[in-house]
Amino acid sequence: MSTSRICPEWPQVDKNEYRGIWVYVEHQNGVIKDGSLQLIGKARELASKVNVGVTAVMVGHKLGDLVKEPIYYGADRVVYVDDEALAVYMPHVYASVIVNLVNKYKPEVVLFAATKRGRELAPYVANTLRTGITADCTDLDIDVKTRDLDQVRPTYGGNILAHIRTPTRRPQLASVRPNVFPTPPRDTSRKGEVIREVINNLPKPNGSLISIKPVTKGDSDLPPVEKADIVVAAGRGVGGPEGVKLLVELAKAIGGTVGGTKKVTDAGWLPVDRQIGQTGKTVRPTLYIGVGVSGAIQHIFGMKESKIIVAINSDPNAPIFEYADYGIVGDYRQVIQALLELLNQRRAGKGS
Repeated sequence: MSTSRICPEWPQVDKNEYRGIWVYVEHQNGVIKDGSLQLIGKARELASKVNVGVTAVMVGHKLGDLVKEPIYYGADRVVYVDDEALAVYMPHVYASVIVNLVNKYKPEVVLFAATKRGRELAPYVANTLRTGITADCTDLDIDVKTRDLDQVRPTYGGNILAHIRTPTRRPQLASVRPNVFPTPPRDTSRKGEVIREVINNLPKPNGSLISIKPVTKGDSDLPPVEKADIVVAAGRGVGGPEGVKLLVELAKAIGGTVGGTKKVTDAGWLPVDRQIGQTGKTVRPTLYIGVGVSGAIQHIFGMKESKIIVAINSDPNAPIFEYADYGIVGDYRQVIQALLELLNQRRAGKGS
């Protein structure tokens, strides 16, 4: 049995006034985040079921031709605000802009990529609009009769998928983990409408009481796990930091990067931003190599969409082998050393 409750101070909404699916398009340094492009593709699929359009909303300063990019990836329309006050990201200011646009256009669904910024911004918007939000979704669908968004996310450690709806409020908000949907192909022949909106009285950056400066990450020469085409993942079976170092050597040799399971990052062998799994990053590389990874469902959740999965484990009964395209049973040190020697031989022109 299910029940629904509405806060008494929340005004009732006429759901019929709200139409269309919006995607907040996040960008940085003139580049749109992959998670936003992936959401445009999914929004296109949802919109076709209820016969509405897809709108990309962009906020920033000196956006230039970047506002055309969402159309190339499947959006029908781009609504954007370009203002000096938006040159520096401040969540309450960006949220107020999005709320203004939502109140004017009344979309029935607004989607955010569950990046660090998206996870921060979406709740601001939901709270101001007095509507619900489901965070970190891994799938979305829409009921064509009720037009309720079916928001799917793991719960209870990834063992159960919860289906969440917002039947009494509009718009419906959800944030979606990057890489759970593929990035649609870029088609520069697509045409769409681009609308610039102006919102007055935005606070100027120099009027803020808080000084915000860009934060740069460490000098890691390995790409982020969610960006790499080849991922070498460390499990608890690598034994410790020295084992991870060997995996880093392999990753560099094959042009990839290194990630790990939750137990590896919890132990401090890798930084948290390299965790792959239900509570970490979702990856979709061409090649995934799991080393000492047992195959717990929480980790599998974050890498199961990899095109080719290779598992290296000393335990022939490890669950990871059930998901692997290729499995190697043996001491991972011997296996990786043999791989490194083979790679070195080929570089030297001694191998075939």
